[in-house]
Amino acid sequence: MRNLGPILTVVIAILALWYVGTVAMNAQWARDQAQRAGTTQSFGQLVADTMSQKRPVLPAPHQVAAELWKTVVMTAPSSKRSLIYHAWVTLSATLLGFVIGTAAGVLLAVGVVHNRAMDMSVMPWAIASQTIPILAIAPMIIVVLNSVGVSGLLPKAMISAYLSFFPVVVGMVKGFRSPDRMQIDLLRTYNASGAQSFWKLRWPASMPYFFTSLKIGAAAALVGTIVGELPTGAVAGLGARLLSGSYYGQTIQIWSALIMASVLAAALVMAIGAVQAVTLKRMGMER
Repeated sequence: MRNLGPILTVVIAILALWYVGTVAMNAQWARDQAQRAGTTQSFGQLVADTMSQKRPVLPAPHQVAAELWKTVVMTAPSSKRSLIYHAWVTLSATLLGFVIGTAAGVLLAVGVVHNRAMDMSVMPWAIASQTIPILAIAPMIIVVLNSVGVSGLLPKAMISAYLSFFPVVVGMVKGFRSPDRMQIDLLRTYNASGAQSFWKLRWPASMPYFFTSLKIGAAAALVGTIVGELPTGAVAGLGARLLSGSYYGQTIQIWSALIMASVLAAALVMAIGAVQAVTLKRMGMER
């Protein structure tokens, strides 16, 4: 309960700034409409008008909340008008890409730590790969995969994996190298093999880094999936909702999809955090 006060304070401050921004950004349209109608508006009427527009520049929080209620609660989850349906389409590709990216990142980190040639050659390329804008590479991946008959979930998952593997690589390399020289030398005095040193020392020591990397990778995977839905003209998924909203000027729809995406990201990070707490507690790393 002690942490609830600061959280509520931040939420109230965000909502207050949001409402102020709504009035400021939508006021010009309201003034133009009043001028065309030859009427004058009081400040109260202006504020009310800025918060009730059908296609506002910046929708008010209550408008977004009403859209979420309509598309999440009042619409059947199987309906293509439901945000639950679109969120599941995005989440399924995100989870697949996240698993692929995590597996690739862990395997690459193992190779980098145990092979100096890979450390000197592969790691710089992994870093350089992240300098390519995802908006530029996403259409390329989709076109190449479509040309060989691969479509549907996998192209989006590959873009998701592309963004999620890098945090895992960096975090796991740091984690595998976290044991100090004294610990490694101690295992050598006991004649431990390389595999035993890895499983008994390096892998357990990397767990805090692993879960931190997973949290970053999960959020990046979700971004990758949404970006992957944009250039394909997808008809399902949060990216498709964002795209159709931008085509038809439905800013309330865009913001509701953004809020749903943030909820998905928070849920993924919280799930990983829960697994982290249980795992590290069982390993004796946390109380």
